[in-house]
Amino acid sequence: MENPKHILLFSGKRKSGKDFICEKLKSIIGEDNCCIVRISGPLKQLFEQNHNLQINELMSDGPYKEQHRLNMITWSDEIRKEDPGYFCRAASKSAPTRRLWIVSDIRRKTDIKWFKENYSNLKLIRVSADLKIRKERGWIFTTGVDDAESECDLDDFHSWDMEMANNNHEDYENAIRTILNLIS
Repeated sequence: MENPKHILLFSGKRKSGKDFICEKLKSIIGEDNCCIVRISGPLKQLFEQNHNLQINELMSDGPYKEQHRLNMITWSDEIRKEDPGYFCRAASKSAPTRRLWIVSDIRRKTDIKWFKENYSNLKLIRVSADLKIRKERGWIFTTGVDDAESECDLDDFHSWDMEMANNNHEDYENAIRTILNLIS
């Protein structure tokens, strides 16, 4: 398998709009040139298999996923203790060969470390949105989720190639232009 020419690693809090930005970017660049790689993909598939759940619902942004989120985090943290790169490796192995990978869900320093050790030409992008905006998008603070490593490990990470606000259409348009310049 040929390595991608560029890899964009996206991070941000729940309901910051990471997936929205990644999907829009993919639609601009085109499926022939890029793909979205989700570390949560193999995580959710394995969790679903081990717990006899519905994978389509786990992959969605709905209440079913939220109902199982805490157990999924706890379960995946146990796997990461043994092998911090397990889910990054699984997502990368299943990713199609494209010029650009858009990794939509970097959540830990170990995720960044794994990608840096295995690939070059990475750009790290942190997406943020005001608390009010996140709440309007459906975010509700959940103990054990929003104060866990999966949401907070990168709060003190400051080596981003780009930090972007995603509060409105103007923020989004400016960010897309900047991202496209990063990879041109």
